[in-house]
Amino acid sequence: MISLPRKPTSWGLLIIIFALSVLILGVMGAELFLSRVSLLLLIAGLAVYFLGWSYLREAFFPWAFLILMIPIPALMLNQITFPLQVLASKVSAGVLPLFGVPALREGNVIILPAMALEVAEACSGIRSLLSLTTLAIIYGYFMETRLWIRIVLALASVPIAVAANSLRIVGTGLLVQYWDPGKGEGFFHLFSGWLIFVVSLVMLYLLHELLGLFERDSEAQT
Repeated sequence: MISLPRKPTSWGLLIIIFALSVLILGVMGAELFLSRVSLLLLIAGLAVYFLGWSYLREAFFPWAFLILMIPIPALMLNQITFPLQVLASKVSAGVLPLFGVPALREGNVIILPAMALEVAEACSGIRSLLSLTTLAIIYGYFMETRLWIRIVLALASVPIAVAANSLRIVGTGLLVQYWDPGKGEGFFHLFSGWLIFVVSLVMLYLLHELLGLFERDSEAQT
């Protein structure tokens, strides 16, 4: 267990004042994001004021990780969601013909012979993307000591989540075309979301194993 010397500093008071200012601005402007961020700033200020900079540096990762608990502002979320809908539609419309299902895409709507599939906002994959990225950061922090692999795992969560969501849409299209159009909703649609997320976690784990194998081979060659 690391024992750190306590070195309180008045710089923490300035951070506290700044955090309270951000809170006031957030409340007056009805901006929840600023109000929530002010809590993190306040925690940092209290740590510096009562314990010192060394304690904040030691706890930097768990403190910074708390940023992920704050919902993305709606304006920014909307800018991300629709492109994800279109991307998932494009990938799915390109893959479905490989399985013998003709598909015509119009925006975020995939027209199949059996019915039209709309890649709605809830099916954009933004929630699974944020969840997978969060888990990738946690996994990398606790399971890996090499910084570059941690970064790769965090970044790789984005294409993995997009690919997994596209796979879910493709599966829904196949289900609708070859089984029953009514199965595209309800239990099977919900269950496929859980199943695909588990697949995403497995893909993340396999990527970690491949990166470790690649580095071991590189070290053996040198």
